[in-house]
Amino acid sequence: MWRGEGMSELGKALQSVAERVKQAAARRSKTLPALQPRLVAVSKTKPPEMIIEAYRQGQRDFGENYVNELVDKASNPQILESCPDIKWHFIGHLQKNNVNKLLGVPRLFMVETVDSVKLADKVNSSWQRLRAAGTQRLKVMVQLNTSGEQSKHGLSPEETVNTVRHILSQCTALHFSGLMTIGRYGYDLSEGPNPDFQMLLRWRQEVCDNLNLPLEEVELSMGMSTDFEHAVEVGATNVRVGSIIFGNREYPNSAANTPSPSPEKKAKVVSEDAAKKMAHLTVSEH
Repeated sequence: MWRGEGMSELGKALQSVAERVKQAAARRSKTLPALQPRLVAVSKTKPPEMIIEAYRQGQRDFGENYVNELVDKASNPQILESCPDIKWHFIGHLQKNNVNKLLGVPRLFMVETVDSVKLADKVNSSWQRLRAAGTQRLKVMVQLNTSGEQSKHGLSPEETVNTVRHILSQCTALHFSGLMTIGRYGYDLSEGPNPDFQMLLRWRQEVCDNLNLPLEEVELSMGMSTDFEHAVEVGATNVRVGSIIFGNREYPNSAANTPSPSPEKKAKVVSEDAAKKMAHLTVSEH
């Protein structure tokens, strides 16, 4: 358990990432909107004390992947008392049956993962019902599956314009803030600009051209710990960085919070188990 060791290390790591974001923004093309990127510190699996320390160091935007974990942290008495201006971003896959729970989160700032018209409608109706009259609209992003991987959530890029059009025209409680993607992991930048980021840029242009929106008002959420500098250089306005700020994650023994192993890892585990069983049988035969 984290007991406060490494507080200065956390501050240094946060400062380093913020500086790298700033330098990457200075390197990008002058043709891109001159927006200072927002750094979202991804605090999943990390204890409230680390969030409070990051807040004390000046960080305000925090991202969480799981609804239950976000509910617990946002309602934590220490965080409520120590972090009055905290801004929570939900950046994980959102199921419709968890929308009401998510929208009850104190100081929820943005939902970055709206990936269907039906989900947009559910978030819209729930926000209207749960929040008092006069409460400002909830910021949302539309998530695209730019890599085409089945393991990734997000709508197909061809659905982007119609989905954004629906939010703008039918979801009066929502404020469309931009587009978001996760993209393929481990892309080798020596092969050129990340194609997933380039696709998000192209679809922002399509959205703006078709719906008459100013380019600078449509954000791009892309880039994580391994590629946030490249993402900023090519136009990200929102980067989601976790492990290089907070350190490697330790997942609890919970099916809900533990990522599913990849097919390759599953195959490896199965083959290792088979080998162990065979060895056991061989020993028992003697």
